[in-house]
Amino acid sequence: MSILIGRESRVVVHGLTGREGSFHGAAMLEYGTNVVAGMTPGKGGQRALDGRVPVFDSIADAVAATDANTSCIFVPAAGAPDSIFEAVGAGIDTIFCITEGIPALDMIPVVEEVRRAGARLIGPNCPGATSPGRAKVGIIPGSVHREGRVGVVSRSGTLTYEAVQAMSDAGLGQSTCVGIGGDPIIGTTFTDILELFAADPETEAVVLIGEIGGSAEEEAAAYAAEHLRDVPKVGFIAGRTAPEGRRMGHAGAIVSGGRGTAASTVAALEAAGFRIAGSPTEIPALLREGGVQG
Repeated sequence: MSILIGRESRVVVHGLTGREGSFHGAAMLEYGTNVVAGMTPGKGGQRALDGRVPVFDSIADAVAATDANTSCIFVPAAGAPDSIFEAVGAGIDTIFCITEGIPALDMIPVVEEVRRAGARLIGPNCPGATSPGRAKVGIIPGSVHREGRVGVVSRSGTLTYEAVQAMSDAGLGQSTCVGIGGDPIIGTTFTDILELFAADPETEAVVLIGEIGGSAEEEAAAYAAEHLRDVPKVGFIAGRTAPEGRRMGHAGAIVSGGRGTAASTVAALEAAGFRIAGSPTEIPALLREGGVQG
């Protein structure tokens, strides 16, 4: 079993014929992801990725023809909110929005509509997700992964790759790795992913990679303290040397009001039973200390 994506995922790539969509769509296909369709208005009837994937003018057409159930969005920021609305309207269950630069105000009604429809949005400004050996959606490089039983959730794409590579090199595989995105308004939080890991019998340990700013990491710690009490947990928080009140890194990394500081975030995670890594490369050793074998 995996969370969010797996062998049962039937992926339609929004913007498959564009530069980013075609590059990463090909990588998804080569990894083994079941990419069943692409969508680019005006290019319906064509085939992409060396003729392996049909292209449709709309997501509704793609779903009707291929039973797609997962969207991966590589649409420019100006059109990405409408692309998410289109996926929801076509009945897509799981939507990954890789697009960055979408204004926060534009995302507020999008997130509300996704929740109202009972769908799930990951992102925007996220790297996607990988269930090693099964499927990957987005821009996460498949080569860093190893099949295993550690669930990874991160706000940062690059830190995800570094941490996962260190884990794989140490013989510690992953059940699913999820990048939730670094924007202030996102569709799925750390806590949402921890809930999915808690219900996944193949996830036996958890790694949370966060950063200063906001309350999401502290809220996740509160959930983990109650619902993942006996699960080995490791955390890494980036930006601990950033001055208070200054934005560092992602748009969501703004420290104010005493919440989201390095001290408060680390303290909350430690109180919930997380071992705190000083760098991503320390994560494997801390997992071993928690009893994780592979």
